[in-house]
Amino acid sequence: MKTATVKELKTELSNCKPIELLQICLRLSKFKKENKELLTYLLFEASNEAQYIENVKIVLATQFSEVNTKSYYYIKKSVRKILRNCKKYIRYSQKKETEVDLLIYFCTELKKIRPSMVNSVQLHNIYKRQLKIIRNTVSQLHEDLQFDYNEELNELDL
Repeated sequence: MKTATVKELKTELSNCKPIELLQICLRLSKFKKENKELLTYLLFEASNEAQYIENVKIVLATQFSEVNTKSYYYIKKSVRKILRNCKKYIRYSQKKETEVDLLIYFCTELKKIRPSMVNSVQLHNIYKRQLKIIRNTVSQLHEDLQFDYNEELNELDL
């Protein structure tokens, strides 16, 4: 089966009646957990971005508290999983401010992990890569926001 392009999907969806769109969305939500999570964000959380960020931070904090710190191997695996979830939540929002907030929170929590991530090259590289992504994203924001976020970034530098 050949997958349709976004343009083809858009034109076909524009021809659908509202009840048909509802049925399509509900059917789509049954197939993948991510589809259901995205619909949840769009319907319930997109209107209050600050609350969404706080909820995601709570989820990330819970995940960081459950990290197995027996060895750097397990820490690295857990951190990558947390980062993957963080990026998923960022994709749902598609707002640069949300991306910066969540990645700064991720880096702050990663810095708190004991044993220290400085002793692991892989963890240190993950941390540095995220700082670089944050800097690139901050440079695209409004000047006032850039100043605030750059102050937070200066605190995160090793």
